[in-house]
Amino acid sequence: MNSGKVTAARRNAPFTAVLLGVSLCAGAGSALAAETAGDAAAVWVPKEVNFVYVGFTTKYTCDGLQARVRRILLELGARDDLKVTPLGCMRVNAPETSPGVRIVMHVLQPASGAAGQSVAARWKSVDVLADRTVLDAALDCELISQLNRDVLPLFAARHVDYSATCAANKAVIGGTRLKADVLVSDQDAVPKSAAR
Repeated sequence: MNSGKVTAARRNAPFTAVLLGVSLCAGAGSALAAETAGDAAAVWVPKEVNFVYVGFTTKYTCDGLQARVRRILLELGARDDLKVTPLGCMRVNAPETSPGVRIVMHVLQPASGAAGQSVAARWKSVDVLADRTVLDAALDCELISQLNRDVLPLFAARHVDYSATCAANKAVIGGTRLKADVLVSDQDAVPKSAAR
């Protein structure tokens, strides 16, 4: 029997557990900082989709939808040589019932297991409605809802913060948001295969 003596290992166990926890957290923080700083390897992957917008509150002209979708795709990290072509448009400079666009683009995906030349990339936090007033964001509700469903899955995205509280023929202020961390090219970096 021990007769009430506490060994040094038992006495130091809580302290050891705390040190282990702190070092694990520090390691995770370092990994996140490295990943954010541009240490992620990625490859450009081609993606294509026909996107048809259906909305009851906001109507877009074909040119208006094309410009709006193009800007959002670039913000999400699409390569700047993307093509966004009007699709199914019937009117000239007038709002359409169901305008669409054909999207042909390249997006970054993590390099693990993907074929192609890897490039340096980093995770970037984006808010696709940051340049919109609260009313404009509310009017974009149906567009954001459909882009979240049909287009965002084509990108490498994490920590998605999405809400689309849409009501037919009514703008719901404060009910629309789309934020995410997306994988983007680290512009100043040399492709990893070229650096070898």
